[in-house]
Amino acid sequence: MMPTVWFRLPPGFYDIGPDDRAALEAMGEALGGPEAQLQLSQLMNGLDELADHHIVHTAIGLHPDEPVGVSTSLFSLTLRSADHPSPRTATAQAAVAIARSGLWTRSTRRFLDLPSSLPCCLVAGNISVPGLGHELFQARVVTAHPSGSHVLVLDLTSAATHHADAYTEIIEAVTHTLSFSDPSPGPALPSEARTSRILEVLL
Repeated sequence: MMPTVWFRLPPGFYDIGPDDRAALEAMGEALGGPEAQLQLSQLMNGLDELADHHIVHTAIGLHPDEPVGVSTSLFSLTLRSADHPSPRTATAQAAVAIARSGLWTRSTRRFLDLPSSLPCCLVAGNISVPGLGHELFQARVVTAHPSGSHVLVLDLTSAATHHADAYTEIIEAVTHTLSFSDPSPGPALPSEARTSRILEVLL
């Protein structure tokens, strides 16, 4: 049984699934030029490929950005069964596997200090995907569920490599909102619809 996880995404991110492709492509056409549409199409292709990889949540980031019109990004949260009973060891094993991927052309790696004190590691940089023709930025965070039964992997991917620092700060901020018990018991309040530029979405 998959454990329940709560987290918060900043303004400009919208929950999506594979069935939302047509609506998102129409949105990309309205918001941006051909380059932005291509970015969005490539990210949706990536979403299709993630269907069988234990993804429990996906969201698309749409932020006004010059000169392409809109900067797009794909967020995903994966829950994997832990390969080791120790959360620290399971997190380290998953982080090492990510860091050793042959897709990285350059990357930075560091530990994150979470309020929960759970082990957490960030790997971020540029990746080269065969057949794509240009690099993508990707930030991946690995941490453990407090039960020790699962490892969590948070991913943020974008073709807007010039916003690497901002996207890295976003994934770190989202990671700090992780909670393993309902942070707001009772009736859910309606969320306020807001949009923002990429450099204004930090929590």
